[in-house]
Amino acid sequence: MFAYIGCYTDRPGACGKGISVYEVAGPERAWTLLQLLDTPPNPGCLAIDARQAFLYACHGDIAAVSAYRIDRHTGKLSFLNLQPTGGDNAPHLTIDAAGRHLIVAHGPGIAVFPISPDGSLVPYSAAMVPPGTPGPYRREQAHGAHPHQVVFDPSGNFLVAPDKGVDSVHVYRLDGATGKLVPHHPPAVKCRYGAGPRHIAFHPGGALAYVVNELDSTIATYRWDARHGTLEPLQILPSTPATFTGDNTASEVAVARSGRSVYVSNRGHDSIATFSVNEASGTLSPAGWVSTNGRTPRFFALEPGNDLMYVANEASNSIVALRVDQVTGELTFAGQVADTGTPTCIVFGHDGWV
Repeated sequence: MFAYIGCYTDRPGACGKGISVYEVAGPERAWTLLQLLDTPPNPGCLAIDARQAFLYACHGDIAAVSAYRIDRHTGKLSFLNLQPTGGDNAPHLTIDAAGRHLIVAHGPGIAVFPISPDGSLVPYSAAMVPPGTPGPYRREQAHGAHPHQVVFDPSGNFLVAPDKGVDSVHVYRLDGATGKLVPHHPPAVKCRYGAGPRHIAFHPGGALAYVVNELDSTIATYRWDARHGTLEPLQILPSTPATFTGDNTASEVAVARSGRSVYVSNRGHDSIATFSVNEASGTLSPAGWVSTNGRTPRFFALEPGNDLMYVANEASNSIVALRVDQVTGELTFAGQVADTGTPTCIVFGHDGWV
């Protein structure tokens, strides 16, 4: 297995150097650095296509997205091309199931880039800024719309975008023939004022979704109607313990493959929160918090086997492994696997994949 690490390179306090490629091997999942590829600044978020032939990175501070070819045997990357996003701060990107379009949250809105057969990107075919009223936080929400993530729902029919700037989660359809985005009806669900919805994760059963709200450090449960493309709010809970009184911003969310647990990362409390899923209602109850053994866990990812979770501790330049109990969902510290500069994203690939 290969792990690809995005990072910050030139923001205050950043010490990343580009995209790192690691081999993850053996029963102990030992990480070995294979390549440190010099890239345009701040390859903060990464995505790999379904064939695992190409990798894409968005670069927030230079408003660009880049494309790379993956060597199927060595896992190493080679640069293909770079395209401007037309935005100002791209935090996330995703690829449609057909591998024909790359969709980028590009700052004020969303842009769609057609993908050439050789994996390179052509200029964007569509771009739009969602409507909405800015939230109350002058620093984080003053400029209005700021989709922080774009993901397809489990059916692949809808594109869902939590918007940190206008406290909404937008829903779109992608026209595969034209590469255009079509707002759905209703076009969005409104979140709590000042919540700052950041990321969304769908339950493997397909009927539930969980949104982590960055600015008020909460996790919200929604019923997802895959036929009509609608989100119905069910519940909202704090992402930190009741005893924590410090500053915090929530960051990442994921659902265990079993569907029995939901995980949220906390920057400030520096923890991963575990929530148990009620099988009947889909609502959550807190099950515990575990330290990330580092500072500012911006991102985490469950490895494909789901036995380990890897946490990117941005401010302490480390990637830490947490062991996942497949029955209870409980997390325990398994050790530090890599020292790497200002990590922000982790994605996985496999050798020999075609």
